[in-house]
Amino acid sequence: MRKTILFLIPLACLAFASEKRALTFEDMFSMRRVSSGVISPDGTKALYRVSVANIDENKLCSWIVMVDLQTGETKPMTPAGMNAGSPVWSPDGSFFLFSSGGQIHKKGFDGSACVALTEHPDGAGGPCLSRDGKQLLFASTVSTGKEKEFEHSGMLIDRLMFKHWNRWVFGQRNHLFLTSTDTLSEGKDVTPGDFDAPPLDLGSSHDYDFSPDGKEIAFVKNTDPMVAISTNNDVFIKNLQSGEETRITLGKGSDAEPHYSPDGKYIAYVSMKRAGFEADRKVVVLYDRARKEHLYLSSKGDHSASGLVWQPDSRGLYYTANFQGGKSIYHVDLQGKIVQLTKGTYDYGLSLSSDGEKLLFHRQQTTQPTELFVMATSTGKISPLTHENAAILNAIEMNPWESFWFKSPNGDPVQGFMIKPPFFDENKTYPLVFLIHGGPQGMWSNNFHYRWNSQLFAAPGYVVVMINPHGSKGYGQAFCDAVSRDWGGLPYEDLMTGLDVVLDKYKFIDKNRMGAAGASYGGYMIAWIAGHTDRFQALVCHNGVYNMASMAGATEELWFSEWEFGGDYYHHPELYEKWSPHHYAKNFKTPMLVVHSEKDYRVPVNQGMELFTAHQRQGVPSKWLYFPDEDHFVQKPLNAKMWWKTVHGWFATYLK
Repeated sequence: MRKTILFLIPLACLAFASEKRALTFEDMFSMRRVSSGVISPDGTKALYRVSVANIDENKLCSWIVMVDLQTGETKPMTPAGMNAGSPVWSPDGSFFLFSSGGQIHKKGFDGSACVALTEHPDGAGGPCLSRDGKQLLFASTVSTGKEKEFEHSGMLIDRLMFKHWNRWVFGQRNHLFLTSTDTLSEGKDVTPGDFDAPPLDLGSSHDYDFSPDGKEIAFVKNTDPMVAISTNNDVFIKNLQSGEETRITLGKGSDAEPHYSPDGKYIAYVSMKRAGFEADRKVVVLYDRARKEHLYLSSKGDHSASGLVWQPDSRGLYYTANFQGGKSIYHVDLQGKIVQLTKGTYDYGLSLSSDGEKLLFHRQQTTQPTELFVMATSTGKISPLTHENAAILNAIEMNPWESFWFKSPNGDPVQGFMIKPPFFDENKTYPLVFLIHGGPQGMWSNNFHYRWNSQLFAAPGYVVVMINPHGSKGYGQAFCDAVSRDWGGLPYEDLMTGLDVVLDKYKFIDKNRMGAAGASYGGYMIAWIAGHTDRFQALVCHNGVYNMASMAGATEELWFSEWEFGGDYYHHPELYEKWSPHHYAKNFKTPMLVVHSEKDYRVPVNQGMELFTAHQRQGVPSKWLYFPDEDHFVQKPLNAKMWWKTVHGWFATYLK
């Protein structure tokens, strides 16, 4: 009998393994996307958002779910058709708020129906509740009247920035509105004036907050005359009774994410020191409200903090920061002692119970879409809470990412990662897809990315290699700073050196079948590679920077180019010209797939158009995948399906 059991178990395992399949686009887009998790004040339940793509209807559908922390049982709290998001618990746990249909709604736990709290003509979002649950602060837009100066369709523009990311913003401002949680209202504008509050960029998901007594708010705005060249976001406070407004931060870098301490003594926020640099280190700062003094809490940690959450006793804060390909949870006390609580995974979106004993957070890895986890703060024990994608993941064959290190040409250690294809056989050889991240101050992370999903790149049978070269986040600020003014220099050398290390060490990679792909700065590097090496058989450039001069004149965030290349192009053209890939177009030989979309105002569509033209004019095999309705990202389900089909097809043509 014992022999029979021992024989049957391996057969069962083999049968189960044979039923697994490689990840497909349909698999990935059928997965439930978990976000916006918040724990109840008493720590017994949590609310979160679930989103699922409807490929046929080309949209995402979302709803709010409640989960019991003890049993794991889930219950939908809103109909799927409402497309609900941004859940917020009331302080006493008797109701919650959520966003749907461009307005904010309220739902009690007594079985009562949902009721709308806002009817703002331009929509309402980002609900923030006062500590007593009676006041609601939300964000919306207001008209400055400038877009209505003429009856015809023309706009007479007199300032920068008149567009942002994927929309025209001339004639509009972001403002904060105050209303009650008991009545339907448009709300009262509490940040009037010709400024954006919250700011258009470099802010956070929490750029306004109520004081514990509900008499004051803290918020973020940029009052510089030309915000297109300024990162000078500041934290302001406003007395809701007198209307008096005070700027409490005076630095020239970006200050954002204000959080009042539960005892009301402090406002915590994150601060960048250097003006004009969007990727500077973010330090946790305490503003003592009585003394009007600032204490830099996390300055001993060489990382950028975000996602602050106060302890209920006001003796410390939790936050997250990038660390060596992951996003870690940290704790800092009021004396500046920092403790790293997690490592290796991608953890974010913190929410703490009112007794401080349970820390809810989101976690994802390359083999696992986002789910909710709970940490017992007294012991550090972590337990999974949700399992929205367990069934489909059990049917998919995916390999975890593997880390490797090598020495940069300048002597610094550099980290890279590899994902082997499903059903990997070390006795076979495989083509390679070399992925290059954007930013440039970005980072390849241990996450499940729905646009640049490393597992879906590996699924057709490719070894995927990703390297975090100089300029990447998660390795200290000096490492991050190294890319500025050196775009095609040391970072390019890191990438090529790392690739050489991989090819030398892993003989299962076929060096004669290699492709490379990148987006944004990664797309820039693809264009730079095209002009400097022929070692790849196929390239994919997604919304990449190609011509530095035209980019500097067409992008909306001028501070970015001016920091990265040492000033504006008109007075300091040297580095723009030195690092511009278009100067090396005569060297293009490698087949190139260009992807670029019309509504990308960060890296405007002319960049992709010029790159495609250079290839076509010189007879280099090339195609342009153009989306008139997408921006820097391709997110609509049918467009995303076309993106993956085209990219996979391009690599199959040249690498299989």
